[in-house]
Amino acid sequence: MFAFARYRIVRTSMKSIVQTFLIHIETMFVQRWIAKMTSVRPDVVQTREVSRAAAQSLAIPFMNVFSNPIAETDRIGDAARAGLLATVSRLPPHEACSKLGSALEGLSGTEAAARLKKYGPNLVARERKATIAEELWSRARNPLNALLLTLATVSYFSGDVRAAVVIAAMVVLAITTAFIQEHRSNDAAARLRAMVHTTASVRRSPCPPGDPFSEIPMDDLVPGDVVRLSAGDMIPADLRLLEAKDLFINQSALTGESMPAEKHAVASTHDCDDAFELPNVCFMGANVVSGYGTGVVLQTGSTTFFGQLAHEIAGRRVPTAFDLGINRFTWLMIRFMLVMVPAVFVINGLTKHDWLEALLFAVAVAVGLTPEMLPMIVTVNLAKGAIAMSHKKVIVKRLNAIQNFGAMDVLCTDKTGTLTQDRIILKRHLDIQGQESEQVLQYAFLNSHFQSGLRNLLDKAILAHVDLKETLRIGEGYSKIDEIPFDFSRRRLSVVVERQDGKHLLICKGAVEEIFAVCSTYSLDAEVGRLDESHFEVAKQQTIALNSDGFRVVAVAYKEIDSSKTTYTIGDEADLTLLGYIAFLDPPKESAREAIAALARKGVQVKVLTGDNEIITRKICHEVQLDPGEILLGAGIARMSDVELAEIAGRTTVFAKLNPAQKERVVRALHAKGHVVGFLGDGINDSPALKAADVGISVDTAVDIAKESADIILLEKSLLVLQEGVTEGRKVFANITKYIKMGASSNFGNMFSVVGASIFLPFLPMAPIQVLTNNLLYDFSQTTIPTDNVDEEYLASPRKWDIGNIFKFMLFIGPISSIFDYATFGMMLYVFDAWTNPSLFQTGWFVESLLTQTLIIHIIRTAKVPFIESHASPALIATTVIICAIGITLPFTSAGSALGFEPLPWLYWPLVAAMLVTYAILTHLVKVWFIRRWGL
Repeated sequence: MFAFARYRIVRTSMKSIVQTFLIHIETMFVQRWIAKMTSVRPDVVQTREVSRAAAQSLAIPFMNVFSNPIAETDRIGDAARAGLLATVSRLPPHEACSKLGSALEGLSGTEAAARLKKYGPNLVARERKATIAEELWSRARNPLNALLLTLATVSYFSGDVRAAVVIAAMVVLAITTAFIQEHRSNDAAARLRAMVHTTASVRRSPCPPGDPFSEIPMDDLVPGDVVRLSAGDMIPADLRLLEAKDLFINQSALTGESMPAEKHAVASTHDCDDAFELPNVCFMGANVVSGYGTGVVLQTGSTTFFGQLAHEIAGRRVPTAFDLGINRFTWLMIRFMLVMVPAVFVINGLTKHDWLEALLFAVAVAVGLTPEMLPMIVTVNLAKGAIAMSHKKVIVKRLNAIQNFGAMDVLCTDKTGTLTQDRIILKRHLDIQGQESEQVLQYAFLNSHFQSGLRNLLDKAILAHVDLKETLRIGEGYSKIDEIPFDFSRRRLSVVVERQDGKHLLICKGAVEEIFAVCSTYSLDAEVGRLDESHFEVAKQQTIALNSDGFRVVAVAYKEIDSSKTTYTIGDEADLTLLGYIAFLDPPKESAREAIAALARKGVQVKVLTGDNEIITRKICHEVQLDPGEILLGAGIARMSDVELAEIAGRTTVFAKLNPAQKERVVRALHAKGHVVGFLGDGINDSPALKAADVGISVDTAVDIAKESADIILLEKSLLVLQEGVTEGRKVFANITKYIKMGASSNFGNMFSVVGASIFLPFLPMAPIQVLTNNLLYDFSQTTIPTDNVDEEYLASPRKWDIGNIFKFMLFIGPISSIFDYATFGMMLYVFDAWTNPSLFQTGWFVESLLTQTLIIHIIRTAKVPFIESHASPALIATTVIICAIGITLPFTSAGSALGFEPLPWLYWPLVAAMLVTYAILTHLVKVWFIRRWGL
């Protein structure tokens, strides 16, 4: 039972212990910066001074606006760069465009294509894809291969040419196998990630009819492009604003500031020492919180501020729970190696009096005791899982998220589009007495038509009444004057239009309670009256009745204003006239009930986090058979401490009327209680929670910031699809764990076997070349583990890394292999009298070791009776049969003779067969007892 597998640290290059320790220390220092730049782990506290100093210390290329437009410059100093930015900031919009060789109308298609060819795609620095030669070299240059080649060299100059050839061939085979497997897997994973695109809204001439802006891939942006920004958009490049209205930008990824910064389009009149404080410049890596605007692109890709920062950290990632679990296991194996190798070296040196041979054997044992195949098995498992999930309409952006997907035990989700059909229909338009009102519909249509922020499903449902565009004669009768964009604190949006009579009309729509708060009068049948408490009570009862029937209700109000006013602010949303309500129906999704039940069977609890009110949320939950229980409202959460929220969040199923920060707090509260939390969302208000979750899940139709924050993208917004993805995540974890448990237990048993044999044998228990050959054959048999089947019982509940369970498994299962190793020793020494025939002893142990460790995976892979109740995959069975056949026939071949083997007596085979059967039965019985005691 000699599980000689070798180990390589991340990217299949095994570092020395010192190197690993240094990398670990380095990671501790860069984690905060990485998290801020890549949004991988947003729970790391952001420090403004650190990130800003890092950004300001970088010399960033900038277009020379003083010479040729769009001329690239070399890296310049901080002062020069700040001067350039300040200069562009002080220019009026049209002059800024002119300096960039562009215009307010944008670039022509021909010019944009030429610039794309010149400056390349708008991509920030990433972990550059290595060439084939670089991939091969990265696998060849690790210390273990150097040791193996050293062994080959020593063997060659010692006169053992055949051993040198075998060792060299082994190195080539190991490198080639790992390269083929990982190269294919990484390419497949990259193709899957490429399926999810982020777009930018760009104005290029000639403009298409209707909307002058069109959506293009963000990668195709070039300097000089004019882009449109609205709530939920990522800032696609470094740009100078040309137009802005109540535009608030979250640039915490660059500055560490959690509060949004307001940006304006007017030319700056003040000098700024900090580029991020320039009032009309936005930087790639930020996102739009509210408002809208347009801007001209200054820099793209790696020449942006964010691109330079990303270049500094490309390829570095904050360790996830998955990474930490793998690292803890490898350190466990390294500790055993640190004990084992010196002991083997000293014992063999003292007993055999050949220190060179003892050293070579100890090195071979060190190579064999480390799980070399682990990186390849992890990568192939993750890539295979990602491909399988893509067939179920789930795209994995970050492979390591698959494990968290499988470990997830709480899924937080919004209501709209998940429990409901995401197909909102405008069903009612009512005055304050509940009667149908065409004027309410017309004013709502004007508001949705003229607003230029993020159009949600409600707006689309209103605009579906296309006949109103002709009825209202919008093109002739109304012109837009201003807009007060939506934000999540006011929860309303206003547009100001000018009528043909010259009067300005402010039309506001939004959440009922928020509209009530700014209304003082009502309009009914062309008559206006004062609102009093009785009107509010009637409106409240009417809203409750609509909500109880499953309707989402939005209030509509207006105010006429003299045309002398030209700019409007939130302060103008006062003393409005309440016109009525529009009611939308979003029917429950037929699959939601089935999906919730399926997730429950998988051990995943669904929790609803929504901004809607509790009445309509309760109605929808009942229709999909999700017991809402006592609903916790956002107002209640605001009054709770984090500790109090953590206590109540676990037993609460529905959270209603939440703002974005409260959604994030709920996710963190659940995480604090030890849950592995997934969050499914698609709006800008979901992005904080997506980042806070262990696994962020979004959809391909989500806003940019949601897609960028997510680890997993659904091509279909359905809990049923999600449930299938959870299953795939658990399959991946199961197959990785099989290899880890098998390798750990076998290596622990080998420690006793090798040390004991070295003490009492007058010769080496196995020659170094034999150890390495055993290792190579065994490694090959394990390459098909990623294809293996997984028992349904294992998939029934979430799976987390449990290094303690693996350690206990190793302690109880490992020594069983030593029992049969010593039985083999006794058989070879006393039955076949191998005391004076080292070659016969080594051959006997080699065959028994290879057979038992190759077959034992079939015992460990399942909690059931192997071969009877649970079957391995055909590929795993095939590699097992092939390797066992090679092990049995090798002593009878010329290759076996070259390795120092000799034919075994015929009596050996029934004896070893009996040991194999006994070993399998005993291991299975101990495994069953272990699972009953400590679980899988």
